[in-house]
This record gives sequence, structure tokens and C-alpha cells, in this order.
Amino acid sequence: MTVHLSEGRAPVATRPAIRPRAFTRTRRLALELARFSVVGGSGVAVNILFFNLLLHGLNWAPMAATVIASCVAIGTNYAGFRFFAYRDRASRTRRQIALFFGFSGLGVVMESALFYVGYHGLGMSGPFGSNLAKALSIVLASAFRFVVYRTWVFQHAKHGR
Repeated sequence: MTVHLSEGRAPVATRPAIRPRAFTRTRRLALELARFSVVGGSGVAVNILFFNLLLHGLNWAPMAATVIASCVAIGTNYAGFRFFAYRDRASRTRRQIALFFGFSGLGVVMESALFYVGYHGLGMSGPFGSNLAKALSIVLASAFRFVVYRTWVFQHAKHGR
């Protein structure tokens, strides 16, 4: 409740507007998606940067470059998800860490398979094509990551959602 003071009048208590439950849930999901996107965006930048450094700068094999770059990004993403995107979720546990890195590993497999299809199967090689294949594989694997991170890894505490 909020109390408003008027000149020469007794305090008046007003109730805040009650938002419909659907609006509140949609707003909460939108904010969560925005925070996930901020952390994920920085992870994409790390992923693409390392990928280009390894593939085009150091002439590594395409699949090795994509896997290593993805693994480096996973390491930086954990801190971002834990302390920013999902800071309101249950505290860090061994189970949470194991789930994060387990599902992240599945995400790397998905991302690598998608990259392989683009790079080798669709001929998306060369600097532009390889980056396009990498970006598309990251986007598609990120949809999987969003669902599993919010559902199983960074769950709400049992006592309140």
C-alpha cells in the first residue's frame, strides 16, 4: 500500500494496481530472455572471436576451431548466467554445475553438427561462409540452451517461483 499526503488532509492509502497474472509472467519471461540474450551475446562474441582466431588466424581445422571456440565461450557464459541472468535462482550446487556443463556439452555437439552441415555439406567455407555457418549453428543451439538452462540448470528455489 502507498500512503499519499495531501495539504491539510488526512493521509490517504491507495492500493497499487493489480496486474493480471499473465502480464506478470510474460514480463518476467521477457526480462529473463533479455538477460539470457546479454550473456549469450557476449558468449557469441567470444565464440566468434576465438573461432576466427583459430580457423583464419592460426589455420586450425574447421571442426577443431568450432569446438574449441564453443568450449571457451561456455566457460565465460557460466559466470554470466550464474551471477547475472539467473542470479535469482537456486544457489550454486555441484548438481547445477554438472547440469550446466553437461547440457553445454550437448549444445557444443549440436552446434558442431550444425556447423559441419553448413561448412562441409552446404559449402559454406571461406571467411564469410564459415562465419555464417558458425553464427547459424550458434543461434540454433542457443534455443536448446535457453530451454534447458531455465528448466533444469538454473531452477527457481523450491519455496517460491
